[in-house]
Amino acid sequence: MSKKELEFKDVLKEFLKEYSLTQTAFASTIGVKQSQVSEWLKGKSKPGYDSLRSMVIAFGIPAEVFLGLESD
Repeated sequence: MSKKELEFKDVLKEFLKEYSLTQTAFASTIGVKQSQVSEWLKGKSKPGYDSLRSMVIAFGIPAEVFLGLESD
């Protein structure tokens, strides 16, 4: 099965839209500042291990989703 990689900023934009979350609500849920989420959405930085782990735990979604790995 082939994989298609997406950029984190695109994955996050779609996730926020799909779950009707603001940057502030998302940031609060995973324990980071809203400004950090803004940087991720602009593609200026990417989350580290701890932030990614918090996303997986908080939302119960596999890491592959946040990593932008999709099955074709």
